[in-house]
Amino acid sequence: MNRVIDVITRTRQLEGSFSKREQLVADFVLSNLEKVATLSQLEIANEAGVSVATVNRFCLALGCDGFRDFTIRLAQSVAVSLQYMGGPSRDDSESEQLVTQVFGALIDSLTLARTQLVGDSIQEAINVLAVCRRIAFFGVGGGSANVAREGANRFFRLGIPAEAHADGYLQRMVSATLETGDVVFAISSSGQAAELLDSVAIAKQYGAHTICLTRKDSDLAAIADIAIEINLPEDQDIYKPSASRLVFMAIVDVLAAGAARNRPEKVKEYLRRIRTSLVSLSKDTEPKPIGD
Repeated sequence: MNRVIDVITRTRQLEGSFSKREQLVADFVLSNLEKVATLSQLEIANEAGVSVATVNRFCLALGCDGFRDFTIRLAQSVAVSLQYMGGPSRDDSESEQLVTQVFGALIDSLTLARTQLVGDSIQEAINVLAVCRRIAFFGVGGGSANVAREGANRFFRLGIPAEAHADGYLQRMVSATLETGDVVFAISSSGQAAELLDSVAIAKQYGAHTICLTRKDSDLAAIADIAIEINLPEDQDIYKPSASRLVFMAIVDVLAAGAARNRPEKVKEYLRRIRTSLVSLSKDTEPKPIGD
């Protein structure tokens, strides 16, 4: 069985290669996407003017195991796809409106996250990170992986060896090398990524601390030693990037700032060395961001 089939795209791709009667089923399906998943095989056959056997052959032609498999895959595809179908073909908004919309959504998300952050979990995470031997930041997918990279970028400056990994296999292998004094910091907006759940479990069995930044009451939050939990609703505008990744980055900055204040003399020395190493490149000795 093919585990991944976009039945909507597959139906469109096969137009012209179906038999004449299978094409009648395809036409009916594409014209009634929201309705089809609730119909029986006989009802679809009657609506399309074909036999039940033709409907079944249509499902098999798509790569599905049969009608039931087809309806399950279609329902899943429709649930995700309808928000991306139709609507404006271009964005007629003025740039000023876009600035207001994007910045406004970010401010709203930051404000909402601030009300949800629990001081105890933030402080617990800071206390662990400030004294740990090594931090492995894990994230999968575009947003979480980028936040993981930013986490490693922030913490190595504090003199704490930090790395970031987005590959699930590598995350498991790195977790197997960790031990007491090390930290896995897992980042996931859904809290359901199997790679992260496995990696956290592996690291815990060898004694590493586990911290996560994720959705409230998620599977990931349940298994990590320290869970920083926030729920951020996704914007209904499909063209606008999600603000949640920037909120996650802001939380990582809070943790980095807290860890730095817990080891001030060491951090000042490392930042001084980093800044000194860059002077010969810019010839600028004025205060400026470290390495940014």
